[in-house]
Amino acid sequence: MTTKVAVVGATGKLGRLIAGIVDDSAEFELVASLDSRSPLEDMLAADLVVDVTVPGVSQKVVEFAVENGRQVLVGTSGWSADRVKGLRRLLGDTPASGVVVVPNFSLGSVLATSFAAMAARFYDSIEIIEAHASTKVDSPSGTAVRTAELMGEARAAIGPVSAPHTDQRARGQQVASIPIHSLRLAGVVAKQDVVFGGTGEVLTITHETISPSAYATGIGVALRAAVTVRGVVVGLDQLLDLDGRGARAASDDSGADGTDAPDAPDAPENVSGQAATATSVTP
Repeated sequence: MTTKVAVVGATGKLGRLIAGIVDDSAEFELVASLDSRSPLEDMLAADLVVDVTVPGVSQKVVEFAVENGRQVLVGTSGWSADRVKGLRRLLGDTPASGVVVVPNFSLGSVLATSFAAMAARFYDSIEIIEAHASTKVDSPSGTAVRTAELMGEARAAIGPVSAPHTDQRARGQQVASIPIHSLRLAGVVAKQDVVFGGTGEVLTITHETISPSAYATGIGVALRAAVTVRGVVVGLDQLLDLDGRGARAASDDSGADGTDAPDAPDAPENVSGQAATATSVTP
């Protein structure tokens, strides 16, 4: 059976990429390519709504889709832990539909975040440097926020990292006690360094996206999962067999934050992703 899909934010790079993948797939039918100003009702011809808008528009799009019983895949930044909590409340205790929120569709990025969470227990000095194109309107990135929160979760029994002088603005924004530094530069697609300082050594876990084509495999995985999921699932890692024991997510059972679109389409509300403020490590 073919799943009908509406892409909201189809004028942006990520939106165009997803629309093309949907259009080329025998599993899906693209029934609506919408921008951030399109009437929300235009998505109702679809079974699955893909939101790749901007932080100031995304919540309205997603909530409308959920209220109308549609499955949703979110690829927009700015989905903080508080927003995810609100989405879970909206879906209720016995959800009839589901939402998949993906901070980053790149498989390499998901693996790098997993490695960082693994290393977090062994170092008390940790910081994140993330870089994206100058067109990305939000900071810190959803990937950086999710990486910090998963590292914070891994350190739950240990406590906050050692982050001196964080009262100074140049020291970055703290998420789960970990400073994040955001760069917005021409010539960059996406890059993240997680830097661990230890006694006599520094460990850096780096992931760099060279081309948006890196997102294609993850988009396919997320689209298929979003068709049947119930509740809220956050993170592509929840949909992959990272530990050899099968994918972890079938329902409302995952992490906390939001997403990284390569750029933002035209929209009336280019609200900064500082919505991704420091949050607790569990939603």
